[in-house]
Amino acid sequence: MGFLEGKKALVVGVANERSICWGIARAMAEQGAEVMLTYQGERTRSRVEELAAQIGNLPPLPLDLMDADGLCSAMDNVHSCWGGVDIGVHGAAFAPKNELAGNYADVATLEGFRIAHEVSSHSFTAMAQALRPLMQGRNGALLALSYLGAVRAMENYNVMGLAKASLEAGVRYLAHALGPEGTRVNAISAGPIRTLAASGISDFRAILDHYAQHAPLRRNVTQAEVGNAAAFLCSSLASGITGEITYVDAGYSIVGF
Repeated sequence: MGFLEGKKALVVGVANERSICWGIARAMAEQGAEVMLTYQGERTRSRVEELAAQIGNLPPLPLDLMDADGLCSAMDNVHSCWGGVDIGVHGAAFAPKNELAGNYADVATLEGFRIAHEVSSHSFTAMAQALRPLMQGRNGALLALSYLGAVRAMENYNVMGLAKASLEAGVRYLAHALGPEGTRVNAISAGPIRTLAASGISDFRAILDHYAQHAPLRRNVTQAEVGNAAAFLCSSLASGITGEITYVDAGYSIVGF
């Protein structure tokens, strides 16, 4: 019997089998959780349906976190299916590609700033607000995904770094706001992993090589390692942990020159 036996987990952000959120969903299912995936648009529907079938018989839900009415409708569907939710995982992130590469002072625009923050940061707060009624009395957990660019200036990350910094602040404020209700809120700052989102970052292969050469473990982390850490943080084993940003990056974040 796994340590998430009997838990209901909603995982938002799976696009394909390389998604970090897929590693999280799979790890949670392996630990006994009943997992429901979501998909954004018909383009990803069939792929997410195939993945959902691998970990259970629940069909994925259509969900665009930027659509307030759609978010409410999705929560109604979740309530009809489960009655309540124990775990919510947020993996949505986006910034215009033309604002990721180049000198930040040259490429940053108001519109790019708005899009990056709305999709990558505010949507986590919106998701938490929508799930709040479904998590009452369940001692549940919310989890977001961040990256080292939130706290350090990284080439080819630019406005996304600011959005992730906002996301991490949101984790702390949500942890403070929802803690009295028994809901914990944390984030994982994962090392670089080849995902669909990572394909928008220039020279990503060089980033992977650099991490592998300089991280204390002398390698990159895997999707499964991030998934296992997420399963732990959302379980009763981590009942005393909230408001934290946990690095799963083979130790890279601790290294200086």
